[in-house]
Amino acid sequence: MSSDNENESVLIGNDSDFWRYSGKNGFDLTRGSDHSLRLQTTTQPITIDPTRTALIIIDMQNFFIHPSVRSHPAGLVACEQLLRFAIPAARKSGIQVIWLNWGLTDDDIHQAPPSLKRAFSRGLTTESSSGTKSIYTGLGSELGEIVLPSGEHINGGRLLMRDTWNASLYDPLFESYQNSQSHTKADQWFHKDRVSGLWSHDSPLLSYLRSNRIVTLIFAGVNTDQCVAGTLHDAEYKGFDCILLSDGCGTMSPSFARECVEYNCSRGDGFLIDSETLAKNIEDYLN
Repeated sequence: MSSDNENESVLIGNDSDFWRYSGKNGFDLTRGSDHSLRLQTTTQPITIDPTRTALIIIDMQNFFIHPSVRSHPAGLVACEQLLRFAIPAARKSGIQVIWLNWGLTDDDIHQAPPSLKRAFSRGLTTESSSGTKSIYTGLGSELGEIVLPSGEHINGGRLLMRDTWNASLYDPLFESYQNSQSHTKADQWFHKDRVSGLWSHDSPLLSYLRSNRIVTLIFAGVNTDQCVAGTLHDAEYKGFDCILLSDGCGTMSPSFARECVEYNCSRGDGFLIDSETLAKNIEDYLN
């Protein structure tokens, strides 16, 4: 039998924004809602309100994971796990699916800080007849011709600019997004202009989350230790509940970079779960 201490509920937060914790049931993040979806994370069970939850999938774009641009096996595995488990389960349970992608304008590039431009530089110097001169061939520069596995030649477009092939969702994911548009709760798509999609207090994504009273965010995408972690941390700092979908993320960094993000998330920044467990917990909830 459970002890009284295990059953006792402790309020964490304040009167309007709170979790409840008990040794028996773990963390209740519903803030008193009648909608209760129980998830088994790697540490403790949590209970969320699916109607106030979003699955945010970050940067699963051609430039980052398409085999014609780069080899990103972990990103492709994450794509498969999302399509097989997490995305269908989220839609069935009423969790809002959100695609958060690089989608720059010329003004975004003009306003971008040097540190961001350096991160995406594909060449900082070139030789000329008069010697070496400084150039910049990063964000917004032409990718040129891309040869697809089918043999088709296409224009890759300017790097991470809106409405280009390279900034579009990877084909299987784009198809999933398009199919959702006929549903009552269609997927949402937001552009970002920094590593974190929630760095700005007036970002369209943040406004959408606030106006729809979404408080719990499940994160997936690439790269785990870069844009995913950066957005997750800003979400945490802004007061959102954060859940990392471990196999719904991928990175090209050394394994310790992923392990660091997962460790910190499961021990304090939020909670850690995998796609198949999420899908099974949702199936149990619906049945």
